[in-house]
Amino acid sequence: MAHPANTLSIVADIGGTNTRVALADGETVLTDTIRRYRNADYPGLESVLRAYLNEENDVDPVATCVAMAGPVRDGVGTLTNLDWSVDKDVLKRATRSEYVAVLNDLQAQGHALGLIAPENLATIVPVPEHSPLAARLVIGVGTGFNAAPVYETAVGRLVPPSECGHANLPIRTDRDLRLLHFVENAHGFPAVEDLLSGRGLERAYAFVTTEAGSPKECAAAEIMSACETGSDPYARDAVQLFVRLLGTVAGNLSLIHLPFGGVFLVGGVARAMKPYMAEFGFEASYKDKGRFAGFMGNFGVQIVEDDYAALTGCASHMSRLMSN
Repeated sequence: MAHPANTLSIVADIGGTNTRVALADGETVLTDTIRRYRNADYPGLESVLRAYLNEENDVDPVATCVAMAGPVRDGVGTLTNLDWSVDKDVLKRATRSEYVAVLNDLQAQGHALGLIAPENLATIVPVPEHSPLAARLVIGVGTGFNAAPVYETAVGRLVPPSECGHANLPIRTDRDLRLLHFVENAHGFPAVEDLLSGRGLERAYAFVTTEAGSPKECAAAEIMSACETGSDPYARDAVQLFVRLLGTVAGNLSLIHLPFGGVFLVGGVARAMKPYMAEFGFEASYKDKGRFAGFMGNFGVQIVEDDYAALTGCASHMSRLMSN
């Protein structure tokens, strides 16, 4: 189908394995235009975007915004788990767009807030009444771990990037210290992402089986399946460890950013943990902050179950950028 020239935007969500690309009309992603590309099949994002343009009848976009799983500085981004670099020149060359932007993937998720359907938000910790201008916080738990605060200002929404997944693991108990040394011995530095991610769940499983005297490995999908069926007590222990640690880290980030507007967990691993959040004590760990335990009730927590939120965030950011 032919598209109107110089009207629509291209939005893309670049992960470590796949890239999703779509067209957007203002803040609205046109879901029937979403296409997925395997990164291993392409030398870089430029070739992915050109393939997409060809498949969409050489659409002439007015703007392009991409979100990527990696650090972005001054409009230049590098994927953490893939040797791709993206900048504005790449986007202009590939799409001939007049407006271009490069975001960290968590920034894009932050720009999507307010545009996510209520049925795609699952409440884990009740969200109190708050000002529409209250700060919010997006925490991504998937292939990696990261977070981004979301601020509403007089000149528009600000979503600064971060790389907090590479900060040190927190230590709360003797077991936490043994876990930290276990990760450190294997990987050289005990980062949050080394446990709060898909591969991190596998490390949690290796840790609990080693502690039990029968060390073994298990893939993340198999751990979640065994936890659901109850066929492997080590799997349940690993998931419980994961949920408790996620609560601790999310609580720490909440005290840093004071998100009175709520905390939003995104990513495939966060969604997979949803059935176990209550059973395995996420809220208790989240609020376990000594004399500030009661204060933690100001920060509700929800899981975002919208697969296209990053694309929506790109569309929203670009729409606002062009209107200023």
